[in-house]
Amino acid sequence: MGTKGHTEIRDRVEHLRREIERHNHLYYTEAKPEISDREYDRLMAELVELERKHPELDRPDSPSRKVGGAPIDGFVTVRHSEPMLSIDNTYSADDLREFDKRVRKWLDGAPVRYFVEAKIDGVAMALRYEDGVLTQGLTRGDGEKGDDVTSNLRTVRDLPLRLLGRNHPPVLEVRGEVYMARADFAYLNKTREAEGLEPFANPRNSTAGSLKLLDPTLCAKRKLRLFVYGIQKADELGMKTHQEALGKAKEWGLPVNPLGEVCETIDAVLKLVDRWQTRRNELPYEIDGLVIKVDDLAQRKALGNTSKSPRWVSAYKFEAEQGTTRLREITIQVGKTGALTPVANLDPVRLAGTTVTRASLHNEDYIREKDIRVGDLVVVEKAGEIIPYIVRSEPSARTGEEKEYHFPRHCPVCGEAVKRDADGAVTRCTGKDCIGVARRRLRAFAARNAMDIEGLGSETVDQLVDAGLLRSLADIYRLQKEQLLPLERMGEQSVNNLLAGIEASKERGMARLLTGLGIRHVGETVADTLAGRFADIAELRGATEEAIASIPGIGPERAGSIRAWFDDDANGGLVDELAGLGLNMQAPPRPAREEQVLAGKTLVVTGTLEKFDRAEVERLIRELGGKAAGSVSKKTDYLVAGANAGSKLDKARELGVKVLDEEGFAKLIGR
Repeated sequence: MGTKGHTEIRDRVEHLRREIERHNHLYYTEAKPEISDREYDRLMAELVELERKHPELDRPDSPSRKVGGAPIDGFVTVRHSEPMLSIDNTYSADDLREFDKRVRKWLDGAPVRYFVEAKIDGVAMALRYEDGVLTQGLTRGDGEKGDDVTSNLRTVRDLPLRLLGRNHPPVLEVRGEVYMARADFAYLNKTREAEGLEPFANPRNSTAGSLKLLDPTLCAKRKLRLFVYGIQKADELGMKTHQEALGKAKEWGLPVNPLGEVCETIDAVLKLVDRWQTRRNELPYEIDGLVIKVDDLAQRKALGNTSKSPRWVSAYKFEAEQGTTRLREITIQVGKTGALTPVANLDPVRLAGTTVTRASLHNEDYIREKDIRVGDLVVVEKAGEIIPYIVRSEPSARTGEEKEYHFPRHCPVCGEAVKRDADGAVTRCTGKDCIGVARRRLRAFAARNAMDIEGLGSETVDQLVDAGLLRSLADIYRLQKEQLLPLERMGEQSVNNLLAGIEASKERGMARLLTGLGIRHVGETVADTLAGRFADIAELRGATEEAIASIPGIGPERAGSIRAWFDDDANGGLVDELAGLGLNMQAPPRPAREEQVLAGKTLVVTGTLEKFDRAEVERLIRELGGKAAGSVSKKTDYLVAGANAGSKLDKARELGVKVLDEEGFAKLIGR
C-alpha cells in the first residue's frame, strides 16, 4: 500500500475515534444522542475492522477497547500516588451538627459552605490520565495500594479513554466510583438465573466481581458505569472550590453525578438528607447515603487529615431498610437439581412497603457464620427488589430457649444422604428417586419457558405426584384419560385440555426440551445457543466436553455440567424414553441471515399479553437475530407492551422508544 493510501486509512481511523468518543459523551454524559444505535454500531464495527487489518494504528485509548480485549494473566498491585483515605460516617442529625461544629472550630469560626453529593454504593477507583489519555485505574485496596484494573476500566462506556478539549494538565488524577445501574443488575441476575447460575446478592457485589474478571470482554458485558467525585490536587491546578473542580471534570468529558448541590448551612444539608432518605429508591442506581464536603479547597487544606480520614468530609449513612422480628422455624426447600436451601420462617415484619414472613438463609455456612438460631430475634433487610435476607441475630436478646440449627445430613423429603458440592457451599440430595426433586423438576419441565404444557401447573403436578401417577418426566407422556378422571377437580374438559397440552408439547423442539431437563447451568439462553450449534440432542449428546466448551457463551464450567449430565446413565435413559414417546428433539432450522428481521435490534417485553406468551415473544426475538432485554434504555429499539405495562411503558415514552402492541409485533416479524 502506498504512503497516500496508508495516510488516508490513518486519517479515517482517527476520525472514527473522535466521532465515537463524541457520541459516547453525548449519549452517556449529556443524554443528547445524535445518532441511532445502529449507526453507532456501524462506526464501531468499521473502527474495529480497520484496527484489525492495521495493528500498527492501534492505541490504548481507542474507543474500540470498550468492547473488551484479550484476557489478562492477573492483576498487579500498585501503590497509590496519594493514599485513598476512608471517610468518617455519621448516622444522625446530631452527628452532622457535631461535624459542622468541629469544622467551624478548626477554621476559627470562618463561614463554611458544603457541597453535598450522593454516596454511590459501588467500588472506589483512582484514575490517572497522562497527556489526556487514561493510563491507569486502581481499586482502593487497603488505601495504600490497589489492584491495577485498567483493562476492565477501559470497558466502562461513560469513562473517556481520552479527555475532551486541550486544556487539561499533563498528569491528572481523579477519584470515582464504579457502579451498576439497578436495571442492568436486574437483567444480569435474570440472565444468570436463566443460565442456571447463582444470582448476585446486590449491585455492589456484582460490580466488584466484574472488575476482577480476567477477561475484559466479559467485563464489558456487565455494563458498568462510573461517577467521578474528585480531582486530586485541584488547588494546584488553579481551582478554588470543589464545585469548580467537578465543573472542570465535566468539561473534560468525565461523568459527574448531577445530584451535587451547594448548601450554605448545616440546616440546608439536613433538609437534603431528609429529602433523599425517602426518595433514594427513585434513582436508577443504589446510594447508601450522602457525602458532605467542605467546598472551599483552601479551607480543606487548612483542615487537613487525621491518620485515617480527612477532617473536611463526612458521610451520612442512610438507615438500611431493616426490621427486627422473631425467627420461628428453619425449613428446607429441595430444588430441581437436589440443592437444599434453608429458609427462615418469621413473624410478619413490614419492610420496604411489603410484609415479609420468609427470608433466605443461603446455605449451611451462612447460618453457622452468623450464629443464627431458631427462636432468635433477627434483623432482616430488604434492598430494592432483592430477596429479603437475615443480616444478623441479636444474641443479647436470647432467653436460653433458642436452639442451634443443625443442617440435615439426610434429605428431609426422601431420607437419602445429602452431599456437599466439592467446589462450593451447596448441599444436595443424593437420592435418585427423591419426590422433592421430582416435584421441582416436573414443575420446571412443564413451565412456560420450557415445555409449556397447558394445564400442568404446580398444583396439578403436586396432585398427580401425590396420586402416584407422576414421578419421572417421561411419566407425563404416559398419562391416560381413565387415570385422570377419578381425581378431584379433574372434569372431562380439564382432562381433555391437559392431554391436548401434553401432546402439543411434544413438538416444542430441542431448545425448550434442554431448558426443561434441569441440567445445571443450562437455562433458556444456553439452550438456545446449543440448539443453534447442534442439529439435535443426539448430536449434542455425542459431543466432547472440549467441543461444547468452545462454543461462544458456553465455556468450561457449563460444558462440564452438560457432559456430566449426559454421561449419567439415568439421564441417558430418560432421553431415550422421551424420544421413544414421540418428543421432537430436533433443532429448528434457523432463519437465513436475510430473514432475521430483528438483527441488531433490542426489544423489551412488558405487561400482560393475550395472544402471545412473554417467553415465546422473547424466544422469537432471539431466533430472528434480536436481543431480548430486561429494561428500557436509550438503546432499546422497541417496547412490546401488553396490558398493565407500568413503568417500562412510561420510560419508553420518555425516551421516545417505539411502542408495539401484540398485533404490531406480529406485523414487525411478518407472522
